[in-house]
Amino acid sequence: MKIICAVLALLCALVTGEAHAVEGKWTPQQILEHDPQWLRQLGLEIPPEALWSPAGAGLLDAAVKVGQGCSGGFISADGLVITNHHCAFGILQQHATPANDVITHGFLAHSRAEELPGKGMRIVVPHRTEDVTAQVEAAVPARADDLARYQAIERKKKELVAACEAQPSRRCQVEAFDGGVSYQLSEGLEYADVRLVYAPPRAVGEYGGEVDNWSWPRHTGDFALLRVYAKPDGQPAPPDPGNVPFHPRNFYPVARHGVEPGDFVMVPGYPGNTLRSLTAAEMRERAELYFPRRAALYRAWMDLMEAASATDETARIALADRLKLLANREKNSRGQIDGLRRGRTLEKKEAAEKEVLAWAAQRPEQQSAMSAMSAMSATSATSAQAELAQLIARRRESWERDFLLDQAKQGAKPLDLALTLVRAAGERTKPDLDREADYMEREKDRLEERLRLDQKRMHLPTEQALLADLLNRFAALPEGSRVAAVETFLGASARERSPEAVRAKVAGLFARTRVNDAEERAKMFQESLDQLRARRDPLLDLAFALDLELRSFKERDDRFKGAIERLRPRWQRAVIAHAGRPVAYDGNGTLRVSLAHVEGYAPRDAVRFEPQTTVGGMAEKNTGAEPFDAPRELLAAAPAAPASRWADARLHDVPVAFLADADTTGGCSGSPVLNGRGELVGVNFDRVWENVSNDFGYNPEVARNISADIRYLLWLLETLQGGAAEPLLREMGVAKQESERSSAERAHRLRRRSSGLPRQEIEAAGCRGGA
Repeated sequence: MKIICAVLALLCALVTGEAHAVEGKWTPQQILEHDPQWLRQLGLEIPPEALWSPAGAGLLDAAVKVGQGCSGGFISADGLVITNHHCAFGILQQHATPANDVITHGFLAHSRAEELPGKGMRIVVPHRTEDVTAQVEAAVPARADDLARYQAIERKKKELVAACEAQPSRRCQVEAFDGGVSYQLSEGLEYADVRLVYAPPRAVGEYGGEVDNWSWPRHTGDFALLRVYAKPDGQPAPPDPGNVPFHPRNFYPVARHGVEPGDFVMVPGYPGNTLRSLTAAEMRERAELYFPRRAALYRAWMDLMEAASATDETARIALADRLKLLANREKNSRGQIDGLRRGRTLEKKEAAEKEVLAWAAQRPEQQSAMSAMSAMSATSATSAQAELAQLIARRRESWERDFLLDQAKQGAKPLDLALTLVRAAGERTKPDLDREADYMEREKDRLEERLRLDQKRMHLPTEQALLADLLNRFAALPEGSRVAAVETFLGASARERSPEAVRAKVAGLFARTRVNDAEERAKMFQESLDQLRARRDPLLDLAFALDLELRSFKERDDRFKGAIERLRPRWQRAVIAHAGRPVAYDGNGTLRVSLAHVEGYAPRDAVRFEPQTTVGGMAEKNTGAEPFDAPRELLAAAPAAPASRWADARLHDVPVAFLADADTTGGCSGSPVLNGRGELVGVNFDRVWENVSNDFGYNPEVARNISADIRYLLWLLETLQGGAAEPLLREMGVAKQESERSSAERAHRLRRRSSGLPRQEIEAAGCRGGA
């Protein structure tokens, strides 16, 4: 009997995938190319074709792009979307006032008429993808230099997007995979009528704050519910009271049974840019320059914002989302540095490159060009790698200056707005396809909307301090690296360049500019270059001067990108060929899915973290002071949580969050977390500290993402909101009065969706119980 149980336990580990982690942010098409038996062994209980088809139909089309840089998923037939609290934070900020502080107290719509409109919030629903590599490669002239190469590729991408968006309500993008190994056109339907249904109090949605950010154990309820509205025929429409809830083709039903250690999960979403295809030289630039400089700069700006927020309620609300973003990026930068050092990532990358170089030197096919585009590039993979290293070495010569220019729009909001107005006016003088992508006609409504909505995101005394800080940093550059526009503004003498003098100059500029006036700014957006110059507005004048510097920087950067598009594909194809197995592309904002299992980890010697946290753990962590100051009603309800129907029998409590070894990154915030049947079990929101540098390489020992357990959301709604949440629970199919599905019904549904899988047979033998 002991032998039988041991065999069953081993089979369990093999079938559920507990014996191995799975690296990769897989495209939907790659999922279809995987061996179905391998997917079943991991724990997928539905046919792979149920996830995706070339036409875009399948469960993965319920994973949507939310706003700028977040993901989400449909979880009801009436357009209900789950995402993160921090992804919906902008909507809360739009509606918050000192008298009605929905940021602090949270929000629940008691009816659909009460749902809060998300001005500027858009949700893109995936519709179709197409490989357009051949079209993009063919657009590059035979003897193009690197700048011309980049410009030709960008123009072709714009042409493809324009043709795609000629269809009504489409939002399309063309993205390069691993620097140009391939190109994909993604076509989606964009919905602009998005409303907030529910967000927990800030003390729930941000419980632990920056202390717990990028860390485990975690007790954060980082979730929110939105609703997408459309025309009665389901087509996108501008916000309008006559719109109706959108009915998606697919949605993720809420699982009635949650996860436990070892369970298989999937995380579909839109991961942002990752860096695994970078060479060792490029990675070293990031580790030694970019992340240290970004961490220091953002820390200084955060200090200014935090000081204002601590003493001024208006400043606290106005700066809230920008401060959150800076804080997240600042801690991320420190985590990248720490993770690269701890994981010896650069040393491993250098060793891997040497291995590929030695391998490529012995293979004739790696000594020649492999495509029309690479025919005009290096003649071999080895020379491509060498030239990439030379590019980075030359880039370091002007690095500090270029970094500050690149960050100029990230600090003081008025400078950002002035630069946007000047660049928009300049780009409007060009044919649409010749404009920078951010200033094409397709972006006009977004730009106009941002110029309007940013009014509530400004606190002028803090903006002055942020601009003065930036100018002081420019002034401190070595003499040969200084920026002419800043030098003219500051003056040449030491007295004129002192911090006190700079603050006085900025104060005078703010006193005379009209850029900070929302109505006047709206007029400026409609004006030509000559009309803007004729205003003699001091902030616009500074923006005009800086814009010349920024355009020069952009041309250098575009030339660099053209060289990357020439060289990286050649090198990366050699890396893939050397691997001899499927390799997932770097994240690039397109739809992907990660395959994973719920699993704890050991961050350091003699320490082992369990993969789940509970309501009881949240209450134990509570100190009564931010960021560990849970709402009183939540603490009062916590002792009864073990008796809730949402309690986990193994944990004897309601789960709050869980770990899995999913391969995630920025952009996966808000991604739905699904079990092997495609049911919702959680929502992804973070990674652990040891996994921050996962963008550079996957380490299965510490690669852990953090998700909020769906049972915590359901318990909060049912316990704290009471009857007011009943319609929402009913919509999600989990209202209290609804009876549980019988085991026979559940088994019947599983048989239909999975066609009988080995894992079920093993479970029937007593290897494991529950879903």
